Amino acid sequence: MIHITRANLVAATGVSLLMSRPFPTRRRRQVPAMARKKAALDFEQSLAELQQLVERLESGELSLEDSLTCFEQGIGLTRDCQAALSQAEQKVQILLERDGSLQEAPFESDPEA
Repeated sequence: MIHITRANLVAATGVSLLMSRPFPTRRRRQVPAMARKKAALDFEQSLAELQQLVERLESGELSLEDSLTCFEQGIGLTRDCQAALSQAEQKVQILLERDGSLQEAPFESDPEA
């Protein structure tokens, strides 16, 4: 039996779902609320499916063929989740009030996190 872990999944895809990146400072067009809800739902659903696949893989009860199938699906879901997170990161911005006008500034994550 092959034992595939989260670390192996991250190593195979080269990305981590918790990886942070710098945020762009340019403005993006507004996304309708319905589209934002759908994107969040798609991300949450993909993440839940990915977690289920990881649990199945870590159980060690799958055949080699089933393990490879789950691993392949996991890589696709990881890429989907990473793309969704990248898009969300690009949208997260802080508006600061300076001199009576709103100014766009990049989001700064907690350096201790």
